[in-house]
Parts: sequence; structure tokens; C-alpha cells
Amino acid sequence: MSKVQKIKGFADLFPNEAAKYTFMERCAREVFSRYGFGELRTPILEKTELFQKSIGEDTDVVGKEMFTFPDRKDRSLTMRPEATAGVVRAFIESKIHQPGNVSKFFTFGPMFRYERPQKGRQRQFHQIDAEIFGADEPQADAELILMLKAFLNAIGLTKLTIEINSLGCHDCRPAYKQALVDYYKSKDKANFCEDCQRRMETNPLRVLDCKVPTCKALVEDAPVITDHLCPDCQAHFADVRAVLDGAGVEYVLNPRMVRGLDYYVRTCFEVTSYDIGSQTAVAGGGRYDGLVKNLGGPDCPGTGFACGMERLALLLDDMEPEAPDFYLAVVDKEAANAAMLFAQALREKGLTGEVSFSGGSMKSRMRAANKSGAKTCLIMGGSELADATITVKDMAGDREQETLDRKLFLASL
Repeated sequence: MSKVQKIKGFADLFPNEAAKYTFMERCAREVFSRYGFGELRTPILEKTELFQKSIGEDTDVVGKEMFTFPDRKDRSLTMRPEATAGVVRAFIESKIHQPGNVSKFFTFGPMFRYERPQKGRQRQFHQIDAEIFGADEPQADAELILMLKAFLNAIGLTKLTIEINSLGCHDCRPAYKQALVDYYKSKDKANFCEDCQRRMETNPLRVLDCKVPTCKALVEDAPVITDHLCPDCQAHFADVRAVLDGAGVEYVLNPRMVRGLDYYVRTCFEVTSYDIGSQTAVAGGGRYDGLVKNLGGPDCPGTGFACGMERLALLLDDMEPEAPDFYLAVVDKEAANAAMLFAQALREKGLTGEVSFSGGSMKSRMRAANKSGAKTCLIMGGSELADATITVKDMAGDREQETLDRKLFLASL
């Protein structure tokens, strides 16, 4: 029979690699809780219209990359391509918002986009996501950046670049969009890639985000959003920078930076690394005032970020599993049941370790004990079974091998 293989762009994470994800999740819980964030878990599957309304139908994510299919009642469903829309939907549906209250959530899990697989990017990928609802103050944006930096430092990443920008608001952005359109009209449209030719009509800001070299060159002299901010947006962005400056956070002002999703306004930011190839962004986010209302909720501001765990994992050193406390070597088949019960008693005492399931030669069992990395090898054969004892061998060789009464050994732990 032919083998069934995994789907292209989907990865199996074995213990050494999965340990990185467990480590990141543990650090996220520890750091985010210090900032008052609580964990929220949302479904992987949502109604397609959620992402069409939130991300934007003219984005690459909605137009090209979503895993979308009809269910048995012909309703269109989509496997989530990002986390924010689902968190906003849950926030609205729960009706927990009260005017003047601030809600903070974080979540992590798998996301899905039909993209060309490459280093640090899979069709099933994982994100760590944090969101604040109910705070329109610039200090909320600054707090998110500070928390993101604290998290990245906690997992051991320090050689990172933080880039920030303001995308303006619904009042000042239209004038900037028109300035961009006028600029694009001064260029030969045929010199832009096919996607950018479409974006000029549907989403002019996204042309600035194109990675095609010819397009990047064509927009080098394009107007910048920071020259078109209204006074309120200028003051908002100045306060964000003031908090970061006060906290000693180094950052780069990048007026060309836009986010790939339509819902962002005002503050946006990315954290980048140049150690993993062409895809340098490992985290990003920004403010999305208006998104909650657009999805049928109250007029409630929001801001958040997401980290790509695959890209972060590439930056982490390999993690060696912690050495187990014991390896219980069974050298006589008749002792297998007693050995399993003794190992269970050790685990109930809080020790970690494994036991061979059947008998074997002492030589083969010692090889297995060495391979396990256990600190202590416990040996049980016919004589130990008969005498209710256990032979204890210190794998480091610091102590003599000795045979002890099993009950007394357990009592000493």
C-alpha cells in the first residue's frame, strides 16, 4: 500500500522542536500575566465573512491565501488566517465590554494560509497574539511594544530591530491616499507588478509594502504618511515615542511601513531580525480603532500584536531535554510487571524516568540507560524480584552500586 504523507506546507513537530513552542508559550504566559492579560482560546474555524469584513476583501490574505470551503449546509467557512478577527468576534459576542473598561487578552495556536512554503513560513503556522480593547490612549500602544520586547527578551532574543510608524486615522488618511494615487499616476503603470497595478485602485498603501524590487524602487520617492498626519495623530504618535524613549527602547522610524491587513490605523510596528533569510519580520501589530464597530460591536478602540512562532523558533537555540531522574532496566522478563509498578511509585513521588518493557541483557540495558541520559539506573532482575530489592547504579560514577530494599528506597525519597 502507498504511504499517506503529510500535506505540503504542514509540519510535524517532534519533541526537540516542540520544546521550543512549549518554551515560548510558557514565557508568554509568564510575561503577559504581569501586564494584566488573560488567556483566551478561540475556534480555528470561523465564518468566512468574519475575515472578509475585518481583514479586507482586497487583501492578499482574503483574495489568495485563505483555506475556505462550504460545510454540509453550504455555509462558507474558513480556517483562521490570523488571530485578531476571531478574538474581536469573541469579544463582541461575549458582551463583556463596558464603557470605560479595558480588556486584555492573549492567545496562541495554529493559523492557516495558502502560501508558498519557505524558511520560517508554513501553510499551517503558529502565532502568539495579544490584544487590548477599550483603550484609545497612546500609552496602550507603547505598553504593547514594551510587553512584546519583554517577551522576546525572556525567550533569549536581544538582537532585534523595532520599527514603528503611524498610519494616520480615518480623517487624515484619505488625503494621503490621494497623494499616493497622484504620485503613482506620475509613473508608468506598466512598470509596476500586476498585484500593485490592482492595489493602486483598491488599496494604494499596500503598494508601499510590495517586495518586488522594481516596485520598491518606484516608490522610493513616494509621499510619506508622517507628512500628512492630522494634529491628533501627530500628538498620539509623539506620546507613543515619548514612552518608548523614557523606557530606553531603541527603535527605528519607518514611514514606509504599512501592515498587510486593512484594519490598522495610527500606530503600527514590526520587530525584525536579519538572521533567518529574506523573511525578516518576527512580530508585528498596531492599532485598529473601528474594527470592533465594523464587525457589529460597540464603538470600542483596539490595539494588538502577533508573533510568528515558526520564525521565532529559527532564532532559538536547540533545547536539550532535561535529563530524567531514572532509567529502570529490566534484565529478566519475569520482573517486568514489578518493575513497571515500581516505576509508577517513583513517578508518584515526583521523579521522571522510563522503564524498559521487557527483559534483556545487562549490556543492552546499560546502553539504553546511557542513551536516555538518566542520572540513575535502577536494575531489576530475578534476584531483585525475589528479594523485593532494587539495584541502584549512579550513572555519573560518583557512588558505588548498591542493592536496597525497595520499600526503604521509596521511603527515603
